[in-house]
Amino acid sequence: MLRKTILVLAIASTLVACSKENKEPAKPGAGTAQASAGKDAKPPVKLLISPEDLITVQSNSIASGPVITGSVQPERKADLRAEVSAVVLQVLKENGDVVKRGDVLVRLDETAIRDSLSSAEASARSAAQALDQAERQVERMKTLRSSGMTSAQAMDDAEIRRNNASSELAAARTRAVMARQQLARTQVRAPFDGVVSERKVSAGDTASVGKELLKVIDPTSMRFEGKVSADRIAMVKPGQPVSFRVNGYAGQEFRGVVRRVDPAANEVTRQVEVMVAFAPGSAQPRVSGLYG
Repeated sequence: MLRKTILVLAIASTLVACSKENKEPAKPGAGTAQASAGKDAKPPVKLLISPEDLITVQSNSIASGPVITGSVQPERKADLRAEVSAVVLQVLKENGDVVKRGDVLVRLDETAIRDSLSSAEASARSAAQALDQAERQVERMKTLRSSGMTSAQAMDDAEIRRNNASSELAAARTRAVMARQQLARTQVRAPFDGVVSERKVSAGDTASVGKELLKVIDPTSMRFEGKVSADRIAMVKPGQPVSFRVNGYAGQEFRGVVRRVDPAANEVTRQVEVMVAFAPGSAQPRVSGLYG
């Protein structure tokens, strides 16, 4: 126990002496000794920082407002349907194919319609000849009537036949025009530049009037169609900026502007539809129907 006490006193005395030496001013010639001592000192150890020790500080906007849920839909889209009853002969475009306005997408069988057109054109020619004869007959009856060689009744009958022939000619020409229109409808064309989004028929199918054949969309006209709860619709106004994310584009934030707020809420869900247009220069998804 005595030895331990003496050892502790010795260590304390040494610490006190070192403290006094640090407080005393440097003596002449001490700088040289310190310089030589500095040469022998080891270089400082570099501090190593791993990536998980780093934090990137960046500025970001603070957004507030109601949450809008919906999907990305094209503003320009068309459901192409059959306008005549015929068999599908050929489907020229597949899903994802790019089309130009006026491109033929589907061909329907035109055999029956072409026969109707030929019959209507033949009827129109026959009616034109009958009208020409009726008009000549009326002119002859006028000459005979002026010389008193025919009766007024005969004159009236000639005029009636001329009027009937004129009516038959007009009806035949109308049938021919309708047949030409039906013939043109056997070729289903793209209404605008876009992409075929869904094909509904194949060659050999029977297309009745109104049957859906193809869907064409314009991928450059995408917009966000969402719904907002009715109790928060007062916070949404046209012109407000919107930021949203779309499934399938992880980590990418899209920006838009509220273009329209529907004036009526859904009677079942009590939600109001809001249409958001992409902001100018903002990226746009090229796939429709994605949830956002």
